[in-house]
Amino acid sequence: MKRWDVVVVGEIYADHVFSGFQHWPAPGEEVHAEHYLRELGGGAVNTACALARLQRRVRLIGLIGAADRAWFETRLRSFGLTAEGLRADPLGTGVTVSVSTAQDRTFYTYRGANQRLGELLDEAAIRTEMIAGRHVHFAMPLAADIAKRLFPILRKAGCTTSLDVGFSPDWLRDPANQWTCRAVDYFFPNQTETQVLTGDDSAEAFRDWVSSMNILHGVIKLGAAGAAAVVNGELINVPPPRVEAVDTTGAGDAFDAGFIDGVLNGETAEECLRRACICGALCSTRVGALEGLPNSISLRSIYEQTYGP
Repeated sequence: MKRWDVVVVGEIYADHVFSGFQHWPAPGEEVHAEHYLRELGGGAVNTACALARLQRRVRLIGLIGAADRAWFETRLRSFGLTAEGLRADPLGTGVTVSVSTAQDRTFYTYRGANQRLGELLDEAAIRTEMIAGRHVHFAMPLAADIAKRLFPILRKAGCTTSLDVGFSPDWLRDPANQWTCRAVDYFFPNQTETQVLTGDDSAEAFRDWVSSMNILHGVIKLGAAGAAAVVNGELINVPPPRVEAVDTTGAGDAFDAGFIDGVLNGETAEECLRRACICGALCSTRVGALEGLPNSISLRSIYEQTYGP
């Protein structure tokens, strides 16, 4: 019996979320947000909280500034998580400013302590934590040399793995990271990231790339069009539930959590996609990445309303 259902490893931020803009500002123009929120952020936090909301046993691993520990402990506790897997670093907590409309978002980021995350993953104690999980999710652009040291260890320990590098163009373009894409069990890019990978943001281009690269399980997030997975060279497309989107910050991270939750349940790729689309869609109905995350009851209810029992 593993101690954790999921160990989530990745970059952690203090988010400043500005949302409700009617249009993107032109250079030198001032526009006013309808909403502002200061919240824990970063893909690792968002996915960990989403999984915990779905009643998974989750360990969150990352780096923050010591001055922010009390805030992190209190906020994570409200999701049933602890901050015990978070190390303090002198560089301080990373900071992201998110600016979003109902359709899209842009981020401005200071990495802070996240710059030293690679060093953390080479520590024996952290590797012991990771192999205690049934599944390990990386919410970061994982360096190729670290991946080659980590993945054989995780596979030997019986862990399944997933990777969401976020919008990291340099990582996506680097041929050295193709090994990582093949080694991970589930790879989760969105359309913008697929455009960087293939020169085309379509699900069909992603399918062709996954097949040519011998990726185990490729999953593409298609925003308002839902998502698709490549299974035996064929695309499985799933539409999202209809919701009124307020803020898309963190929707892709919630999507990852829904898919991982399905994987842990032994669901088919189509069922995993449906769970993922629901989590991503509901996340977008509230300001910030955390307030709209569904619990297992609301996930099941929306699943039945959207896709049938």
